[in-house]
Amino acid sequence: MPHKITLTGSATGPLREYDRYVAFDMREKGSPSAPKGLKKSTFISYTVFVAKKAFNKTGLTKKSIMHEKILIQGEPTLDIPIDECPGEVGVICFQITVLPNKNDKEKNQSDAKKEPKQEASAPSQEQKNTESTKQEEQEPISQPAAKEEKKTETVKPEAKETPVSEKKATPQKKQLPTQPKGTQDVLSFDEIVVPEEFLKTRPNPEKTQKVIEFVKRTGYLDEPLTIDKESKVLKDGYRRYVVAKTIKMDKVPVVYEYQK
Repeated sequence: MPHKITLTGSATGPLREYDRYVAFDMREKGSPSAPKGLKKSTFISYTVFVAKKAFNKTGLTKKSIMHEKILIQGEPTLDIPIDECPGEVGVICFQITVLPNKNDKEKNQSDAKKEPKQEASAPSQEQKNTESTKQEEQEPISQPAAKEEKKTETVKPEAKETPVSEKKATPQKKQLPTQPKGTQDVLSFDEIVVPEEFLKTRPNPEKTQKVIEFVKRTGYLDEPLTIDKESKVLKDGYRRYVVAKTIKMDKVPVVYEYQK
């Protein structure tokens, strides 16, 4: 069985063009820990070979490939000469995807935080206007004593109860946008076990890019992953699993198969 390999990062060297394919170098960090008695690996260099048709579809150029973060899925090879493969490991690319930048995510999150603050400031000004009008109406009617004082006292507890109900409702509204519909639980990404049948498949790059763009706009997956509750084995949603892995999400929304 051929071994699958996944790389994320930017090109560390210039793009080299050949007749039907292009090649560039990448570098990834090694394992943070190693068995006792063995040395830890620092960096591993790769030389990636991509067909020109697949490379042109991404919209990358010789300059942008040095700055854009990309996802490479393929299998390693040792049959390429050293002149064409200066890296320690050669990778035949089956799928290449351009990942969104962190700056775009931070801008979207900052814009989303500014909007509710502006909406919250508007009713405060309206409340001030309403309070000023109430005071103006109450000032000329100062002569009748007991009956009107009782009315003002009854109005005050109602004004105190309304913000309490709003405070109780706000945390529920904040929790809903972080999870897609149908989510039953949220698990750590490392707890999910992916069977070999999914690892042998290659998700459609166009559909994968749509999911990445959706996460970029909303900040969460479009659908939860389907897993078995006891074994934590993935049953459905391998494409969303790949997207969550590339974006390095800490936790993933899931739905249990037996509860469908």
